[in-house]
Amino acid sequence: MQIGVVVNPFAGLGGAVGLKGTDGPDSVAEALRRGARAKSGERARIALAHLAERVPGAELTLARGEMGEDWSEGLDLRRTITGPSELTGTARDTKEAVRAMRDQDVIVFAGGDGTARDIASVAGDTGILGIPCGVKMHSGVFGVNPRAAGAMMADLITNPKRIGFVEDAEVMDIDEDALRNGVLAPRLYGLARVPISRSLMQAAKGGPRLNSSGALSSAAAEIVEEMDVEALYIIGPGTSAQSVAKAAGQTASTLGVDAMIGRKIVAHDVDDASLLRLAKGRKLRIVLGVTGQQGFLLGRGNQQIGADLVRRAGREGLVILATEEKLTKLNQPRLLVDTGEPDLDLQLAGFVRVTTGKRRKMMMRIDSC
Repeated sequence: MQIGVVVNPFAGLGGAVGLKGTDGPDSVAEALRRGARAKSGERARIALAHLAERVPGAELTLARGEMGEDWSEGLDLRRTITGPSELTGTARDTKEAVRAMRDQDVIVFAGGDGTARDIASVAGDTGILGIPCGVKMHSGVFGVNPRAAGAMMADLITNPKRIGFVEDAEVMDIDEDALRNGVLAPRLYGLARVPISRSLMQAAKGGPRLNSSGALSSAAAEIVEEMDVEALYIIGPGTSAQSVAKAAGQTASTLGVDAMIGRKIVAHDVDDASLLRLAKGRKLRIVLGVTGQQGFLLGRGNQQIGADLVRRAGREGLVILATEEKLTKLNQPRLLVDTGEPDLDLQLAGFVRVTTGKRRKMMMRIDSC
């Protein structure tokens, strides 16, 4: 099985600083102005290091420089380097790198939904596999985290005949300009050929169900009733978590992260650095919903809640709500976290209570792949 690797060095750049995506050079420039640090290369290296550990000397074709080659330095891999030598900082770089790898069986890419669109548009019948590095990641083409993507690569190399492919994995993306204005508008851009693994690959994100609002309101009211008025509550994005603010009589940011103390919002649409300042000297709770069908709590659309905050809160500080219907319709009966730090993901693994309604809770397991 021949595998090519392409890294979008700008993917996910705006997550921690609250930009909700970095498709396009203007968004990249704004993210850098706000002090964002690129993490896609580091996440790609986690995947490649896991591959090298599982399959020493594995053969890969990598895009040149920071689009792949740089992140494999020092690993026990046999490398062929190809692709453009000069980067423009646009989607053209990704597409040219993929065109140079059309002889590969699978193209592994580090990026988000926008990168998936670019890859799928030129990959043809070649299989694709995403190392999740974006902000949103609605598409069903990604590993659940970088280590899982590395494990999938190892399986493709060592047991290629045992790995099946689905031909119609959904490539989804949203209008980032609309998202920044509070409008979530996901759109299907195409279908892709993707390796199958129920444990290592994420499902495409499912949308909210029209009949779930009553159960969600009951769950949110339960959480508000149980709040510690001295603690800082970080309210994640999405309808589930933000129903908590509504239950407290507050108006939340439509798709941002807010902070509450004493059942009142004290900061709207805040980034990781601002949350760290607000959390200083206070008990910390993080209110999270569950992504439909996928089961993610962290690492999908809420990168403003950084690893330092999550480590401070711990598993016991996660306040999770979801309807029973959403939990029963997950692709796997588990919850997932992808904080960007594998050791922290392991610390969070274990059973948690999920509030599903008034005086109703379910035990669910947070899994670390």
